Amino acid sequence: MNPVTQFAQSRLAWLILAGTALGLELCALFFQYVMKLDPCVMCIYQRLAIFGILAAGLIGIIGHKNRFMRLIAILGWSVSAAWGLKLALELVDMQTNPSPFSTCSFLPEFPTWMPLHEWLPSLFMPTGMCNDIPWEMFGITMGQWMIGAFTAYLIALAVFAIPALSKTR
Repeated sequence: MNPVTQFAQSRLAWLILAGTALGLELCALFFQYVMKLDPCVMCIYQRLAIFGILAAGLIGIIGHKNRFMRLIAILGWSVSAAWGLKLALELVDMQTNPSPFSTCSFLPEFPTWMPLHEWLPSLFMPTGMCNDIPWEMFGITMGQWMIGAFTAYLIALAVFAIPALSKTR
């Protein structure tokens, strides 16, 4: 087994995936509760996408020796990262091209059977506006940083998906 395949099927690879997602979640909570930056509904959706990547990492940690479990983790990772990138691109577009016709809603539109903003308002209740740019680092907005993060997750997925799903010997 080549080193990339060996790594992609290891618990460490999935631990790194889950760890980076957990780090981003903790950063989001730091921005919200320490720096007092209000998350908009698009930020909340991106937070949920990161939770999806975290869940995929946890599935991979638990089932790293099982090909089917790795497949489930890869699917969760890919859907979450692609959805997150789509959301981040939409948010940056709203911020850089403000329009009264292109705004986000005040409340998240979660399914009625899973109202996360009611169950866990401290994590999933938006309190900010999508058009606001409350924070920048090196002239790059939070939304633009998230485009980079989701792109990095998709690049890592492209590199590790096939090796992670190949048969173990």
